[in-house]
Amino acid sequence: MGAHEKKIAASARRKRKLDPITQTVIRHRLTSISAEMGEAMLRTSYSQILNSSRDFSVAICDDQCRLIAQADHIPVHVGALPWALKSAKEAFPDAQKGDVVLLNDPYYGGSHLPDITALIPVFHSGRRLLWTIVRAHQSDIGGATHGAYNPDATEIWQEGLRIPPILLYEQGRLRADILEMLAINVRHARDFRGDLAAMVGAAHLGERGLERLCDEFGASLVEEAIEAVLDASEERAREILESWTDGVYTGEAVLDDDGRGREDIRIRAKVTKRGRDIEVDLSASDPQTTSFVNSSHANMQSAVAMAFAFLLDPDIPKNAGTFRPLSVVAKPGTLVWATDNAPVTLCTSHPSNEIIEAIVKAMQPACPERVMGGWGRRFRLAIKGHDARRNRSFIWHMFHARPGGGASANGAGWSSIGEWHSAGGIKFGSIEVDEARFPLLFRKHEFRLGSGGDGRFRGGMGVELELEVEAQGLINTAGDGARHGAAGMLGGGDGLPHSYRILRADGSSRVLKTKEVGIAIGPGDLIDVRSGGGGGWGKPAASESQLAPRGVR
Repeated sequence: MGAHEKKIAASARRKRKLDPITQTVIRHRLTSISAEMGEAMLRTSYSQILNSSRDFSVAICDDQCRLIAQADHIPVHVGALPWALKSAKEAFPDAQKGDVVLLNDPYYGGSHLPDITALIPVFHSGRRLLWTIVRAHQSDIGGATHGAYNPDATEIWQEGLRIPPILLYEQGRLRADILEMLAINVRHARDFRGDLAAMVGAAHLGERGLERLCDEFGASLVEEAIEAVLDASEERAREILESWTDGVYTGEAVLDDDGRGREDIRIRAKVTKRGRDIEVDLSASDPQTTSFVNSSHANMQSAVAMAFAFLLDPDIPKNAGTFRPLSVVAKPGTLVWATDNAPVTLCTSHPSNEIIEAIVKAMQPACPERVMGGWGRRFRLAIKGHDARRNRSFIWHMFHARPGGGASANGAGWSSIGEWHSAGGIKFGSIEVDEARFPLLFRKHEFRLGSGGDGRFRGGMGVELELEVEAQGLINTAGDGARHGAAGMLGGGDGLPHSYRILRADGSSRVLKTKEVGIAIGPGDLIDVRSGGGGGWGKPAASESQLAPRGVR
């Protein structure tokens, strides 16, 4: 196309007006660009936690730090990304084309240290319009313990490498000294470098897709379509809200402990619903702890947004417009909004799950057909050892034996679907591939019968796992839910809590607690895992055929 033809095409784009079809096409293009970014991450990342378990998320935000589009990944990641972008823009208000901003610090818009975020500004005709964002959980982030979780931490510096907003690339030029500084502070530098390259590549892929979109439709029409999409999402959310019963409602959820003797730590939610608006107040939650079960501010905001989203129609776009009816009140210094550089690494799992559960509990009288039973808690293992087959060290994160999901008015909960904060986005990957990549032998991996909470519809089942580690190693644990199971709703029963043990080769055994470090494991020892089930929904009715969990006849 010659210069004259290009000029005519550009003029035609400027005159083009937004119609419903064009608006829908642009909305789906934005979603497909996000999905393409996610596929690039999946196919190019190095570590098991990303290319098998998919513990990453992608999103598109505009230059006002509003969430515009996302792919189906990890909700707790995505809801916090606008806060990360705000910090990035405060640090680099004049970010240029080719810049790549990196951060992970929970006190600078991050969720917790293992989640590194890469942010790339997108320009058109010299004007900054949008940002492509990738957040990915690293297999290791330095600190006192392997695997990025340190139950012994009493301050954030003991949890790992802190990254405030920095430039990894400046106008397209890699800052090699910065990359070297980051890589030398983690245990597996090769995987770290590869995963970081995958993140940057995926974000650039999204950047190119958005540039093509603006070339095709014109930047002003794309911006107009974005405003229309946000407004439409807001209207749909408010219409749903309007159908709920007005009132002030309260709910409470409980963490087992902080790993240091403080038990039954409570999240309290007061939800005020008036007409087409809703306010969630978490101010009455318990004070923060000296342990890693505290939440960062961005993570708390994301957990509240998740709870609201779970009560809406599943097909409503999850963007900034959807959350306009929602306001959040919280108190610094409480468990949901830690201050003074407190440790927070567990927060994306706990207390995220409990924040959601407290809000959903509160909403039972307001919209009973929309609430769902609690989803199982997270109880993770990270195993470090030496793989003699490859003569190299390894860190393996257990994403198998996922807990059950909560039941709802639509039926029984999904078995082994995972926790509320990931909503099925995290996968446990192939057992055979894990056995090939790591010195592991899976002796058993099957549903844990009877673990879902009873009810009109039963909660999903957890899993029974027997795992042999064919090497000397060390285990760290991080999680909750060994005392308190997922809550039943509207008369449904709670799901069974977790039960983890090590069965030693010498015939002895020990219970695995949810917050431990440095547990020795050796050849012949067996890790026996029985993960929790989801909460039931409604009062039990034995005559109902729907009592059976999904997948069971």
